[in-house]
Amino acid sequence: MIEVLVAVLILAIGLLGVAALQAAALRNSQSSYERSEAVIQSYSMLDMMRANVDAARAGSYNVGWTCTVPAAGTSRIAADRRAWLQNVQAVMGETACGRIACTTTVCTVGVRWDDSRGTQGSATLAIETSSQL
Repeated sequence: MIEVLVAVLILAIGLLGVAALQAAALRNSQSSYERSEAVIQSYSMLDMMRANVDAARAGSYNVGWTCTVPAAGTSRIAADRRAWLQNVQAVMGETACGRIACTTTVCTVGVRWDDSRGTQGSATLAIETSSQL
């Protein structure tokens, strides 16, 4: 009888280990998904700026780190920034932020979000993508 109890105890500990491993895999999978989405969102803004390249090169799209979706504007630039930040927050969470910095030749688009649930994640993880326009 004691042998059966010991076997059940060892099996239970093993199953708890498998459950913990599965939970960690799910957290890290979500973190990986969010990193991929951050890159996709940054490329989305770069594509919008390529469609309006003169304004982008002039610095009209530039905005520092912002987490607040701007009010609806009448210009194409304001509409692009608003739509982009809304998409970023819809995909990455309401606390996600974005940044755009362009010079005459290179634009850098950044996305920042809370990745603290991932293993060794950061509460302010940021991915920045630079591209020549």
